[in-house]
Order: sequence, then C-alpha cells, then structure tokens
Amino acid sequence: RRKLRSDVAAAFPTLSTEQLAELIPNKEELNVIKIYSHKGEAITVYMNHRNPILFEVEKVLYPTVYTLWVYPDLLPAVATWPPVLQKLAGGADLMLPGVVVPSSGLPQVQRGTLCAVTLLGNRAPVAVGVATMSTEEMLAAGMKGKGFAVLHTHLDHLWEYGDKSSPPALAPLVTDSAAKESAGDEEELQGKQPVSSCCPEPEQHVDSRDLSLKDRDTCAELLGQEELHENRAAEPAEDAGTEDQQEAEDSRTPQEQMDALFNQCFFHALKCKVKKSDLPLLTSTFLGSHMFSCCPAGKQLDIKKSSYKKFSKFLQCMQHQKILQVKELSKGVESIVEVDWKHPDIKAFAVPEGFSSASAAQDSKSEDREQVYHAPEIIPLYGVSTKMIPLFQESGHRKGSILSSSEVRNIIINYVKSNELVDETNKNFVKVNAILCDCLLDKSEQDEISHLKWDELLSRCLGRLQPFHQVTFFGQEPVVRKGNIEPIDISIAQRSSNKKVTVIKNLELYGLDPQCVANTLQQKVQASATITPAPGAKDRAQVQIQGNQIHHLAKMLLEEYQLPRKYIQGLEKAPKLGRKK
Repeated sequence: RRKLRSDVAAAFPTLSTEQLAELIPNKEELNVIKIYSHKGEAITVYMNHRNPILFEVEKVLYPTVYTLWVYPDLLPAVATWPPVLQKLAGGADLMLPGVVVPSSGLPQVQRGTLCAVTLLGNRAPVAVGVATMSTEEMLAAGMKGKGFAVLHTHLDHLWEYGDKSSPPALAPLVTDSAAKESAGDEEELQGKQPVSSCCPEPEQHVDSRDLSLKDRDTCAELLGQEELHENRAAEPAEDAGTEDQQEAEDSRTPQEQMDALFNQCFFHALKCKVKKSDLPLLTSTFLGSHMFSCCPAGKQLDIKKSSYKKFSKFLQCMQHQKILQVKELSKGVESIVEVDWKHPDIKAFAVPEGFSSASAAQDSKSEDREQVYHAPEIIPLYGVSTKMIPLFQESGHRKGSILSSSEVRNIIINYVKSNELVDETNKNFVKVNAILCDCLLDKSEQDEISHLKWDELLSRCLGRLQPFHQVTFFGQEPVVRKGNIEPIDISIAQRSSNKKVTVIKNLELYGLDPQCVANTLQQKVQASATITPAPGAKDRAQVQIQGNQIHHLAKMLLEEYQLPRKYIQGLEKAPKLGRKK
C-alpha cells in the first residue's frame, strides 16, 4: 500500500497529501483484482469502497472515471459533444473533429499525455485517454485525425465492476462561448465522427482498449440527453400550438419521434396510472400494463426504433434524471422501487386530449394488465462441464460454453461422423470410443457397453452438461441464468380452524406481479388474498388466497396468461368435482 501511494504520487503530482490519503486510505479495505483483455493482456485493478479507483497496464497507472468524478481536475481535460460518448464506449478513439475548442483554447499537452474527456456542459470526465499528438500538432493539422487513444470510458466493462453510478453534474469553470458559436457545426462534426473513428473491431486498439468492449447499445441512454430535455419541455405545451407541434414533429427523425413518444407515455403512466401502493412494480408490468395503455391511437411503442434500444436503458436514463429508482429485487428481474412524483417533469406534464381521467384509468388497470401480459419465452441451454471438455473441444468449445440443444445435437453428430463411429452393420448405433466412454458412461458401464443408440447418446450427453436457461421478457433483452427455471409452485396449506388457503410462489420469475395476480384472483373468486414474503427466497413474495382456488388459478395461468403447463407445479391438487349427495 505504501508503494502504491508513492507510485500514485509520482504519477499524479497535483494530488495533495490529504487527497492521496483519501484516495488510498491506510486502514480501509483496498482490494486488488486482475482482469484480462480480449488480447490476453493482464490489467491490475485497485478497488476501494467497491469501486475501481485505478488500473495498471504495463506498469503504468491510470485513474478510473470514479476517481476523476472525485478529482475532476486531476488530468488536463478536453470536451466533446454528448452523442460522441456512444462511439467512445463502443470502441472508438476520440477524433479531433469531435473535440470542442473553447474560447480559452485547448489545454497544452504533449504526445503521450494522459487526458480526461468530458461532455459539453459538464466537467465530470466520461473517458480517459492518451494524446496521440501535442496541442500544437493538433492545431497545425487543422483539428483533423485521431486526437486521443481512449483507454477507459463510462459504461464500459471496468465501470461495471463498480456501483454503476452516473457522472455527477459539475458546472464548467469557464463558460465556453466558443462552444455556443460552433453549435451550428455539430451536425458536420458528427457526420465525420463515425467514418473516421468508429472501429467495429476493438482488438485493433492498443493497451487496455479492450475495456471498452461493451455493446454499442450500452450507452444509448446518453445519446442525445439534451434532445430528451427538449422533448419533455415541449410535451406540456401540446395544447398550445397543435399546428406548430405537427410541423416540428414532421421535421424530426423517426428515432426522435419514438423517443418523444416513450417520454410522453412514461410521464403519462407515472402521473395517471401508477400509485405509491403499486410499488415495487416490475418494469415489464410498467411497460406492458401502464405505458402501452397510454399510447395514443394510431401509434405503437417500439423500443428498438428509439435511441435507447433497450427498455432498461430508457429507465436508467430516467433514473439518472432522479425521476425514479430501479433495483434488481430478484436475479434478472428489475422493479421500480421509488418514484419522485414531485419531480418538475411529472408535475408539468399535461395529459393529452382524448384520454380518460386518472380515476377511470385506475378502474381499468387490472383489465389492461391481463390483456397485455405476454408469457416469457424460455429456452433450455446447456453449459460444457469439465468432464465433457474432451467431447466438445474439437468443435472449438471450452468449459463454460453455453449451447442450445440443437447446437449440442449438431456437435455430437459431427463428432461421430468425423471420427467414423457409426456402426457399419446398423447405422442406428454408434460405437463408443475412449472419449465417449469417459464422458458418457459410468464406471460400472465402461466394460459392458460398446455401442449406444443415437437417442440414448444424445440424452446422455444432455444429462451430463450443466443446465442453464434463457428467459426473454416482452420488450426486453434475453437473460441467461444457471440451472433450470423454477416452476410456479401452487400448494394447499391449512390454517387455524382447519381452513385451507392456496399459496402461489415464483410468479416474479415469469414476469408476473404478485400484487396483480392477487387482485385479479380476489375479484374472480370473491375471496380474501394477501401478499407475504416467500420463505427461503430472498426478495420474492407469495400470494395466499382463501380456499382451494387451483381451478380458477389454472384457468388464469394456462388460458389467460398462456403459460405452458410444464412450468406450473401443483395443478393436480385441485379439488375433485364429485356429485353432491
């Protein structure tokens, strides 16, 4: 720790003694982890307060964005336009046409100087890079060419090791009048940027460039934040100038129009549909039951046609604006846990004409919810285990590779054919060689079995792979989880006075809101329903409803929600319908 502190002091001499002690404290826990880039380069990461504060590549120390948010003046900084961040996080370097030159001029740097990259209007750095030429060379080149080789950005894999917080809002020290004057050139600059700097192959970059291997969609929520503010500010004024708004809408791109539609439906749903008692609320329920019902006639919400690409990124942007808070209460399933109804954007939003009142919307909430629920698509997957590596390594797969059943089938068929293991006398059988013997047969079987049928060969192979499953919720990206998905568990329990209650668990795994299911069941069977924490399952709830209601529950889950029967456990416990004597 003492050596690290001296190395940091040497690398960043502007840090005071107090700041150095704060960055690398004496008594607090300091963790060191090692990660590897796609090129195999070892990168040492120093963690403090669960956030990466420094990373080291080839014995050179670099600060992370988390550190630069605390010490924004640690490095000389250059500003760029907010949309450029998408390119940087996607794997591109910062080109000089994308650098905003302030009236005071660029900071004086030499080739190889470590610099921070900020967004126009905010002093909080969003990237760390190395200057590829001096300031004089940049100006002499007419601000053309590559200016900075970017090593690490906000939203990349290194940033994900921390608490995934957003950059703070830090006002610029000096008003950039030159930036305002050059605002008219922004379109031209952005036209040049993708051509000159967009690199689809991150492996082409040097050093820790591979830290920015995040999917380009990852930072879509930051693409055009200023435009989002303009859209929100324009929404309350819809009634004031219909013709002007129509003209403005026609002048926007389809992506901008979809962004505006998502904003309108988002604020409409928060203002008129969601109540505090509904929280926590599944994000899939919020989208399907609330936002969809707020969509104007003749229009359709499609997150893929927006700049966000993913609904989770849209909500992350709203969380960045401190409108709501989203948490992952159970693995892979996010919920809205808090909404600031006093937020100026919500208070200023005016409900468009043609929509019913908030009370009428609340009355139809349950009906809307049932109509728009989409059962998730569940696909079983298989992971290559240590014992099965010899069988799969010929096809280029390693331990932990995740495959579908059809991919496993094709790999096995190709292996058998390439090693000429099909029995010549009966092609329904496969000869068991040494690798198949070790991978698929028990010790007691190895001396007895010399041939296997195709079906048995494939079933044995699937049974010895590690189970995974992929769940795709409507409007969201697929989520892969270990193990087999737990079924919706229905059981009958006895309470005091020999009364029976129906208990339903694991609804959240299928995108069902327990409160919604409880309310719907309560209305259907006219019996009391309650929500209680599920024992032994963290952050999950179970529904309890009086009586044996499995018949009604089965009809709702199988017919209305269209869930496959194989994912529902306990339907056989329904009361038998016999003749009354």
